[in-house]
Amino acid sequence: MKRSTLTILLLLLLVGCNQAPATDPTASPSATLAPSPTTAPTPTALPPAPGATAHAFLEAWSLRDYATMYARLSPSSRATWDEGSFTQRYTEALGAASVITITTQLESALQEGSQARVAFHQEFNTALFNDLTAENIMLLTFYEGQWWVDWSPAVIWPMLSSDRYFHTSYVIPVRANIYDRNGLGLAVAGKIVTIGVVPGQIQDEVAVLEGISLVTGMSSEDIKAHYEGMPLEWRIPIAEIPGEVSIENNEMLASLAGVYRDEKNGRLYPGGGSAAHIVGWVSPISAEGLLEYQGLGYRGDEWVGAYGIEAWGETTLAGEHGGKLTIIDASGNVVMEMAEREAVPARPIYTTLDRDFQEAVQQIIGERRGAIVVLDANTGAVRALASGPGFDANIFAGPAGAQERSQVLSNPRNPLFNRAVYGTYPCGSVFKIVTITAGMEAAGMDPVATTFNCPGYWEGLGPGARKGCWTTHGAITLEDGLTASCDVVFYSVGLTLDGLDPAILPEYARGFGFGVETGLDVLAEDSGLVPDPDWKANTLGENWWVGDSINLSIGQGYLLVTPLQVARMMAAVANGGTLYNSYVVERVGGNAVYPEQTMQPQAVGHLPITPEHLATMQAALLGVTTRSIGTAPHRFSGLTIPVAGKTGTAESGGPESIPHSWFAAYAPAGDPEIAIAVIVERAGEGSTVAAPMTRQVVEAYYGLPITPLPPEAAEGYVAPTAEPVEEPVE
Repeated sequence: MKRSTLTILLLLLLVGCNQAPATDPTASPSATLAPSPTTAPTPTALPPAPGATAHAFLEAWSLRDYATMYARLSPSSRATWDEGSFTQRYTEALGAASVITITTQLESALQEGSQARVAFHQEFNTALFNDLTAENIMLLTFYEGQWWVDWSPAVIWPMLSSDRYFHTSYVIPVRANIYDRNGLGLAVAGKIVTIGVVPGQIQDEVAVLEGISLVTGMSSEDIKAHYEGMPLEWRIPIAEIPGEVSIENNEMLASLAGVYRDEKNGRLYPGGGSAAHIVGWVSPISAEGLLEYQGLGYRGDEWVGAYGIEAWGETTLAGEHGGKLTIIDASGNVVMEMAEREAVPARPIYTTLDRDFQEAVQQIIGERRGAIVVLDANTGAVRALASGPGFDANIFAGPAGAQERSQVLSNPRNPLFNRAVYGTYPCGSVFKIVTITAGMEAAGMDPVATTFNCPGYWEGLGPGARKGCWTTHGAITLEDGLTASCDVVFYSVGLTLDGLDPAILPEYARGFGFGVETGLDVLAEDSGLVPDPDWKANTLGENWWVGDSINLSIGQGYLLVTPLQVARMMAAVANGGTLYNSYVVERVGGNAVYPEQTMQPQAVGHLPITPEHLATMQAALLGVTTRSIGTAPHRFSGLTIPVAGKTGTAESGGPESIPHSWFAAYAPAGDPEIAIAVIVERAGEGSTVAAPMTRQVVEAYYGLPITPLPPEAAEGYVAPTAEPVEEPVE
């Protein structure tokens, strides 16, 4: 029971002071003499109280300041315990009992000469057990003018001694699985087999190399490099393989002299790490994180989530540790049982992903630098999210993946970087969806009655600031301008909006979900950047020019968006205007302690567009893939699923002038189910690369035969350097 007040009863040894003798009232009167000069008495200092030393020692303990505690030990105690051993006894005891905080209260002090006994109440708040309380005694010795602690392990806890210790027998639940929406595993508990060799026992090296290569996929050269030059008697691990692979090849592997296999429980990521950028991986607890995890009741040698859902759902996937706290002697015999706690089983996490579709999308992005995001257009659920180049999360599951892990970590293409949620890019003409909306809603432009003339260039800011269009469109309406992606149309709209108010277009961009995170549950994400006059003044110390509005109107300039933001925008366009938070976790399994949790879609806003204008824009986006003036009808010809979308060719900046290739879409156009964003960095025009890849995504989702990519969209194709597209103006 906690005490509400602190009572310190200190029995102090008082030292007498010089006093004048008392006057005798019966004495005869005598002459009064003049007082003689006297020396004032010198006060004698009181010795320090033992309770003060005990209090300082216990206060330092609550802060785990072992150096200060050790400095207050008596000379005899310091002769028995060096500082390292002293500190180790505390850290081991508190760690074994999973102590989070220490509370102590002095109760009384009894002094007998140079010895003192201080009684104190102690309370351990633990991560694994209920609060532990005890009444304890601290012995002190007075030496050289101050009190010192005569220390023994019993000061930590009354029943401890030099040969008695805290010990916890842990009960650790098996880590729960992560599944796709159909119950297929994305991260599963399983047997992992380390396959290795003892060089001195190899009899047929060719057979050994062929056998290990068969089950690991490694080349003979890579296998041999692991053990070549190593001591002949050493056991050299080569790779880790799933338990079922070991069983399937048991007869062959067992016949190879010099090959050994060690089995252990571990974490497996099926399919070579499906959705690795979302699911994440596990790793051993780091030295820096040890105290934090011990504060949660962990033993300290567990593997824990390091990224993605594995990290986000750590306490759910790991369950709650149980165990029994005892005091044991040096031989391991139980002296006393102190506390016990039942373990709580781990709970599985079911995602919104479709594993087969996810793997198909990963194959489509391949080793390209870029990303593909596919959302449920009507809920915001993530159906697939791939960042390229990818990686196999199994390389993080054990020491045998050290070589592969090193290759991934040192890869200059940075495969661990999740371009879908952290990559920020200008989105080029995809942004014209926002610009046409602002033109219709804020500037009152009629999508059909408002017309423009495109001679192949634009001189709205004067002949000296001529801007080119990618082709000559002639007379063209606002609606057709979106279908044909006519730059002249959108330069003109941008100029008009700037004349009304330079803040209008940025405000509409934010209304379409740019400049803010999408609410993704399991990962942090970049919010991108929507520039406006205030941002430019406060960040760059510069004025906003009309050229900034012109650049923004075609998705260039300072604008930065993530592929996930673009996919969310397209989902809102498809579903009638509702912006949803994106999410990956569909439900969390229940157990006897916690009920099952099911996640619900969360609408967070509505596009700033009327239903009539939205219908007009949807028709224009369908025309992109179906009409002759569209920018990508040749990429979707013959596809039985109608697709509405928008190409984007965004200047990438830097020394290279090859633009980023974008395509944003939804399908089926008449009854949308999915929204898609595809970007390939520095790959060329949106219609050339991203559009045919988007077609493949639609085909994979609906189980259709996959159409081969055109040569210029094939992986590894090097686009020729070209003149900048949609060059920004100032």
